[in-house]
Formats: sequence, C-alpha cells, structure tokens
Amino acid sequence: MHKSISALKAEFVKIRTGRAHTSLLEHIFIPYYGNDTPINQVANINVLDSRTLGVTPYEKTMVATVEKAIRDSDLGLNPTNVGNLLRVPLPPMTEERRRDLVKVVRHETEGARVAIRNIRRDANHDFKELMKEGDISKDEAHHSEELIQKLTNKFIGEVDAVLHDKEAELMEV
Repeated sequence: MHKSISALKAEFVKIRTGRAHTSLLEHIFIPYYGNDTPINQVANINVLDSRTLGVTPYEKTMVATVEKAIRDSDLGLNPTNVGNLLRVPLPPMTEERRRDLVKVVRHETEGARVAIRNIRRDANHDFKELMKEGDISKDEAHHSEELIQKLTNKFIGEVDAVLHDKEAELMEV
C-alpha cells in the first residue's frame, strides 16, 4: 500500500503546475551512446527563475540531442538553445488546462485506490485460504480482515490527502 502511494506521488511529479522544478524533466530519456539514459545523467538541470528551467549537457555534442528529447517529450515544452545552455520556458497555464489536469489527477488517484483495494482483496483471500487449511481459526481470519480494512481506510485517506494537495497546487494561479 505504501508503494501505491509512492507511485501516485511519482506520477503527480510529472504533472506540470506551471512552476519550474527540476523533477519535471526526470522521466525524459536521452539516446546516449546507444542506450536510453535519464536526462539527469547526461545534463545538469536547474531552475533559472519561477517559469524557466536551465539544462546544461555535460558534453557539448549532446546539446542538440537533449533539445530534441525535451521537445519530443509529452510535456509540450519548447527549449531554446543558448550556446551550451538550453533554456526551457514553461508557458502559463490557462484555467481550462488546469481543470483538465485536475481530471487527470483524479483519474490517477482512482488508480491508486483500486491498487490498494486489490491488495486488500488479495490479503483477505489469503486469510480465507489459511482458514480453509486449518492454519488459523475463523475468529483470527475475521480479526485479520478487520485489520486489513482499517489499513485500507488509512491508506485511502492518505491518497485522498495527496489528491487534495495536488488539486490545490494545480488550481493555484
């Protein structure tokens, strides 16, 4: 269940809020000597101002490759080449785009809830199997199912809290 929340947070990092932060580009891979390599292993990424990222490839020959990878990513960013530095301006977000992103965030959150419920289902199934085999009593199985339900409720509450925070971040102007 912890992994479900961690995965949700990782997905939320990819969803752009209009503010520049270095983790925005983390999921971009660059073709580097025949291998797809994470961008942070071939370039230094820093925040130039609240709406601009700076990407400085470690090798001068990689500037065009890194620029193409950022442009081709699903983020809709258009970097500009300034010598060895790529400036990546983040366009301001419209109200409509913010609402669309909230829908995406809610969809991702529902996926995390389903994953947590699937873990509960699997655990309950395991308890029933143990009860059938005689390894645990009916009372122990019932008590275990109650504990799993409490854990499920706790983690779904955490997912809802993460959703609330991300929605507030997205709707902030």
